[in-house]
Formats: sequence, structure tokens, C-alpha cells
Amino acid sequence: MDKGTQTPRALQGVFPPGPDHWVGDGFYVKTVFWPQLDAQMLSPFLLLDHGARKHFDPSAVRRGVGEHPHRGFETVTFAYEGEVEHRDSAGGGGRIGPGDVQWMTAASGIVHEEKHSQAFSERGGDFEMVQLWVNLPADKKMSEPRYQPLLDREFPRLQLGAAEARLVAGNLDGETGPARTHTPITTLDLRFHEDGTSELELPAGWTTLVFPLEGNVTAGPNRAPIAARHFGVFDRDDDGAVQLHASKGARVLVLAGEPLNEPVVAYGPFVMNTREEISQAFRDYQSGKMGRLL
Repeated sequence: MDKGTQTPRALQGVFPPGPDHWVGDGFYVKTVFWPQLDAQMLSPFLLLDHGARKHFDPSAVRRGVGEHPHRGFETVTFAYEGEVEHRDSAGGGGRIGPGDVQWMTAASGIVHEEKHSQAFSERGGDFEMVQLWVNLPADKKMSEPRYQPLLDREFPRLQLGAAEARLVAGNLDGETGPARTHTPITTLDLRFHEDGTSELELPAGWTTLVFPLEGNVTAGPNRAPIAARHFGVFDRDDDGAVQLHASKGARVLVLAGEPLNEPVVAYGPFVMNTREEISQAFRDYQSGKMGRLL
């Protein structure tokens, strides 16, 4: 079928986020999706928290989340406003600011902290972040941890109809995002510079999730609405293009990835394939095998 006449990919469903809550004392978020919602529908993605734009007054104390462990997955932090600093027991660390992304692979186990940067804490200001959890396949869960600081200037810019896209990971329209991933993933965010349509050619068979951070979006052949801070799931078996319609100023995060088709057991800061592996993760953390922050 000719691309210009192909029916847009069907939208399978739209889901609301959970209630607002604090993560530590520095991140006021809605959990948009989580593994217990439907781990196989979301795979390879696990969880997404959105801290919408919030003003923080100047503070002598850095807000955030103190030392805590992870195993079995990756955390991906998108900075839209404000600055966050990360450090971990594997020696990774750095500061990301507006437009930057931090991709941390916990894998076999890591202890880390995430806090507002010293400079941001002292001056205060608006703060907006997204944190995504990406699952690792069973054969990579006990691999070496890794930290990737990805700067805004490194992301290819694509003009996709009425929107400009920043490509963080994967391949699209002949460009490749800088993030290194363990399984096939394409991640990008869109900003609509005018009212109109943006169309993305993404692989059939993959999970495709769309999350409007700001502005209302419609999608699919019936232009089903996806309200801000809700998320839409597209039909995996449909090979049509992902078509999004939005007004000027809308911002949309698009997540696409090959499903892992493996059991998911998530408990607290650990995501493994069996309950015994979760129990072992707690024992390893408590015995210091995941390291400590100095």
C-alpha cells in the first residue's frame, strides 16, 4: 500500500496517570504507568514518572532522593527544566540540565542518589523532569552497570510535519540517537511548532507508547484524544504509521521498543524474572554487594 494512503496505526487504549506524590523531597510526580498495570503490554518499558513544572524556592539544602539501590533495569531521566545531579556506587555521576538526558543501567546492582544540583538549589526556579524505567532482558540483568550522560546538543533534530523531534535513542528517518540500548528501542520527544500533524514510521510488532507532557493530542484513524499526562498505547500488530495531531506548543514523549516477552517480577527498587531473584537482590544489597556511596 502506498505510504500516502496507508491507514494510520490504531490506538489500542488510553490510560490515566496515578495521583500526585512526592519522591523524596525533590520530585513531585504523577506515576503515569507502572509494571503492575500490565507488564507485557508495556514491555520493554516498566514505569514512567512525570514531575510537571513546579517552582522551588532557593534552599541551602539540596532536595532530592538519597542513597538507594536498583537491579535488573535502567533508569532514564529527561531534564526539561532545572538541574539534577547523580552519583552512584559504580563511579558514574554528573549533572544534567534543560534538554539533557541521563541513562543509567543498574543491571547487576547499583546504589545511587539523585538530587537537585547545588547551583539550582541555591538560586531556585522551575523544575520539570521525567523518569522512565526500561527493563533489561534476563541475560543482561546481571551485566555491568553503566552511566550515559547525554547532552541536548547531541540529539539529532528531525522535522516531522508540524513537530520537531529530538531523537534520544534508536533510528528514525536516517538518523540515529546517541543513547546505547541493550534491546531495540526508539525514544524521542516532539514539540509542535504549529497546529497540525506529525507522522512517525515505527516498527510493527513493537510496543509504542505516547505521552503528552503538555497540550492535548489526538491519535489514530479515529483521532482519539490523549489528554495531557495520560498515555496512549498503539496496536503492536498494525504496520501503519503513528499519526499524532496537536496544537501549537504541545510536547509529546514517544517510546517504542521490541517487547521482551519474559516474566516480570517487580518489587520496590528491583525488577527481575522470579521472586527468588528479588529475594537475592535484597540479600545482596543488605550485604553490601551493590556497593555504597562514599
